[in-house]
Amino acid sequence: MSIEQQSAHTPYAPVPYEHHWLTSTEQLDAAQHFLAAMARRRTIRDFATTPVPFILIEAAIRAAALAPSGANQQPWTFVVVSDPDLKQHMRAAAEAEERESYERRMSQEWLDALAPLGTDWYKPHITQAPYVIVVFEQAYGLEQGSDGGEVKIKHYYVKESVGIAVGFLLASLTHAGLATLTHTPSPMGFLGTLLNRPANERPYLLIPVGYPAKEATVPMITKKPLEQVLIHFAGKQESPEQSR
Repeated sequence: MSIEQQSAHTPYAPVPYEHHWLTSTEQLDAAQHFLAAMARRRTIRDFATTPVPFILIEAAIRAAALAPSGANQQPWTFVVVSDPDLKQHMRAAAEAEERESYERRMSQEWLDALAPLGTDWYKPHITQAPYVIVVFEQAYGLEQGSDGGEVKIKHYYVKESVGIAVGFLLASLTHAGLATLTHTPSPMGFLGTLLNRPANERPYLLIPVGYPAKEATVPMITKKPLEQVLIHFAGKQESPEQSR
């Protein structure tokens, strides 16, 4: 759709877009640098208590908040917890739910799938890591109506939007040299209660953030090779160099 067509059908107010052009060498260098940084990312379960400058957390959340979202509604809230007492309450609640899951809720098939990762209901990372970022999805928006009451605003593609934002967040934290873990205790309703979030916000993900402990280990796993995850329909006129 052209700008003229958009203007005729929507209250679209365009502004000039300034693209940051790179040379082909700069493009390849940037791509390889980012790939190398992300290749070092692993899920860490043993964190050092070494302090982390909050400005790094803030910068990562700024980056996450730049993610695209359905109708640009930005349906996310990032709650950062560094208070030791609150982290202890979060850990106790998470371990209670996780223990119930591991001992009663999970099927044997699920437990077998998790076995190579060495996970269990014990979650010391929640209190070890200097920060825990809890990501909430806003199922719908809330605005104040003309009568002073709250009005619900429908949100679109909430989970997809928040998922993209979390990807930005993890990439930014990794790029800053920090270690992370993605944790989804099930169910997660206790997080909304502990963190005093409004009814329209639902817990999406819990992310401990810090530096890995010196004795930290990770499971010996592999990622799928590129040929299993990339399908490329190349045009007949495309050169081999372009299709790499």
